[in-house]
Amino acid sequence: MAAQSQYEQLARQLSAIGAVKRGLARVLPNDCPPGSIAVLNLLDLHGEMRMSRMAELLAVDMSVTSRHVAHVADRGWLDRSPDPSDRRSRILRLTPEGKLLLTELSERYVRALGHYMENWSDEEVDQLISLLGRLREDFGDCRSIPSRLTDEPAPVPSDQPTARTSL
Repeated sequence: MAAQSQYEQLARQLSAIGAVKRGLARVLPNDCPPGSIAVLNLLDLHGEMRMSRMAELLAVDMSVTSRHVAHVADRGWLDRSPDPSDRRSRILRLTPEGKLLLTELSERYVRALGHYMENWSDEEVDQLISLLGRLREDFGDCRSIPSRLTDEPAPVPSDQPTARTSL
């Protein structure tokens, strides 16, 4: 297990990822915020789905999902049609315009990453991909925080004194 100081450094680096995300967001069209892209990407990856499933996959509540979906639908990038099995629900589908936009956005992201990471080796890029994938996988469904994370103090490395051992 890593030392407490390593987790602190990692926490700082993860906080700084916001700058990377903002840098990548600058290559997006003004009318296409990151939440809209997330909706489009999920539809492209998983196919048509209900709004409730979209909220699950986004790991946000239904009101946030509704705003993102409305924004995307208003621009013609997705279609909301009645669910044949439950007329109160809507099925979300990516439109051809949405698919075309995703292709354009992907190209922009790839060019931006290529620009910012031009001095990285193939191995370094592969390692980052692997480690970020592993981190995301270990977090799993981020909608709830396990009680052990909120009720227990952070682990202290065995070489550090604790309240009980320092008395």
